[in-house]
Amino acid sequence: MSTPETSRFVRLRVELVLEVDDVEAVTGAALARIAEDDEMPDTERAHAEGAVTEDTAEALAYLVDPFDLVGEVPGVELQQASWSSELIDYDPDSPDWDLGEDDVDGDEEEGDDGGEPSVR
Repeated sequence: MSTPETSRFVRLRVELVLEVDDVEAVTGAALARIAEDDEMPDTERAHAEGAVTEDTAEALAYLVDPFDLVGEVPGVELQQASWSSELIDYDPDSPDWDLGEDDVDGDEEEGDDGGEPSVR
């Protein structure tokens, strides 16, 4: 008797809400990461430095890398990643902030088209 084939691909969804206590530390770390990237063209570097200086959420997007989450997990290889960040109003007591709520119906999250990775 044969078993049905199953996909080897798994979509792992992670949603984080972070509280930034030290904007300067986040911005500084993002600027340091950009400075360390020897492959980044000068025009892109200037744009990236301006973006992370003006927007803490953008700075976090330069610091959080999905590969870091799964890079050392044995037996898996990251195939595609997409992530974004945004400043939000957060009320942990609000029922609007129940984690996992989107998982109930299995629909794609709003704005997630499963397309190409986001550009940082």
